[in-house]
Amino acid sequence: MPLADVSSRYTDLVESVFSTAIAGKAWLATGAFALAFVQVLTASRMWGRLEGAVPLSFSTSRLIHRWSGRVALLLTLPVFFHCVTILGFETTDTRVVVHSVAGSFVYGVVAAKLLVIQHHSRSYPPWMLPLLGGLLAAVLATLWLTSSLWYFTTVRFGF
Repeated sequence: MPLADVSSRYTDLVESVFSTAIAGKAWLATGAFALAFVQVLTASRMWGRLEGAVPLSFSTSRLIHRWSGRVALLLTLPVFFHCVTILGFETTDTRVVVHSVAGSFVYGVVAAKLLVIQHHSRSYPPWMLPLLGGLLAAVLATLWLTSSLWYFTTVRFGF
């Protein structure tokens, strides 16, 4: 029964801000997705792309990139908890299967990216970090498209 108690407390906490736990999941995922977009822009600027479109210095881009990534990761934690403990891996239709599979990979990609960042000066090829960052953005986009966007367009758009 302890897991049921934790799930109940989580639901009560989320529903103190949002109308339902699913609405909270959708909005927290939307925040993480928006920050993933910031991640792509600032990473592109740091790698010498989009200098005209993102008029920030390298150090400012790096600071924004690091903090937006930290906040995005924090926003995904309640979403992860909700998906794993309340919903679980489901195969009811194609959208749900794609979402479940992408959700199974997201933290593995995060771990791989953080590992490469930690040991970037070692034997990793220079294209590895942008590849993992792009893969992480793609996985987050897939998760958002198959959950939050679906929720906002099919169930309801609201808190």
